[in-house]
Amino acid sequence: MRLPVLTEDEMDPRQKELAARIAGRRGAVRGPFRVWLHSPEMCERAESLGAFARFDCSLPKHLRELTLLMAARNWDAQYSWNAHVHQAIEAGIPEAAVKAVAEKREAVFEDEADQAFYQFCREILDEHFVTDETFARALEHFGSKGLVDTIGALGNFTMLGMCLNTFQVDLQADKEPPFPDIRGYGRVVPDDDGSQP
Repeated sequence: MRLPVLTEDEMDPRQKELAARIAGRRGAVRGPFRVWLHSPEMCERAESLGAFARFDCSLPKHLRELTLLMAARNWDAQYSWNAHVHQAIEAGIPEAAVKAVAEKREAVFEDEADQAFYQFCREILDEHFVTDETFARALEHFGSKGLVDTIGALGNFTMLGMCLNTFQVDLQADKEPPFPDIRGYGRVVPDDDGSQP
């Protein structure tokens, strides 16, 4: 990690309070929270939005996990991906769809609502815009609250990916790299024949 991990002795009372709250809700202070604790006010707001996006928003659990994976792949955030890929599959995201997202291929879902959700997320992440047709289809399935929550979750997980990569947070050494084009904190340049080194 590019910033030192704050020990309890180095934390001020506000940082200690936040660390205790984070550990109570999430089991430990790890990953991005080790970075965000350097700015307690940012940490508090990021933790609150993250908790809403992960645990409390109107989306079903499997779609909350899908937003996390899609944003993680969009930002090549391996820590996030590794921490959630199995949770997404256990929550109901098909393994074939997870593999497609990891490989930056089009994912296909049997459930019409899940496909509409995926298309909505893919368009805003890839194109930075959503077509009228895609918006109307997603709105029909998830309503206005669901779409607002989706954008909030994608925004939160985008900020998370940016944090993880900028501060080089805790790549899990025992994990297979999840993306074919990323190693460590950089992009792999293909060989002349197009294969990955």
